[in-house]
Amino acid sequence: MIERWDDTAPGVLKLPSGRLVRGRGLRRPLPEGPAPMFAVYLLGRPAPPVEWDARWLRWPDFRLPSDREEARRLLGEAWARAATERVEVACGGGVGRTGTALACLAVLDGVPGDEAVGYVRAGYHRRAVETPWQRRFVRAFAAGSGTAA
Repeated sequence: MIERWDDTAPGVLKLPSGRLVRGRGLRRPLPEGPAPMFAVYLLGRPAPPVEWDARWLRWPDFRLPSDREEARRLLGEAWARAATERVEVACGGGVGRTGTALACLAVLDGVPGDEAVGYVRAGYHRRAVETPWQRRFVRAFAAGSGTAA
């Protein structure tokens, strides 16, 4: 059996389905405990190499993903894999882009779009999803377009 994330560990968000996803900032040291099995890194430039399966989504700081369709695909993969694997989502600081991605995962897990930001702020980080356009992106993601600017 695969060791899951500790649902009380810092950065671990428990989704309504019971899936656990870890959010973090890449500028901080790797947390103790098991390594991710799959990760999505939200950065303006390619992510550094890691020993686990990882994808890079071009997403500049304080902005939105450069390719909204790719964002939907990768976040969908992260959500699906979180059912059976340790999944991590991370950006540089671990708050804005990571919080936005976690809110989108919450939407995929059944949280209404207008509640997803609050859900992530309550369960992950109180300042998650930093900008108005990131909040709009989550609502658009919930509506199925993910194309809000």
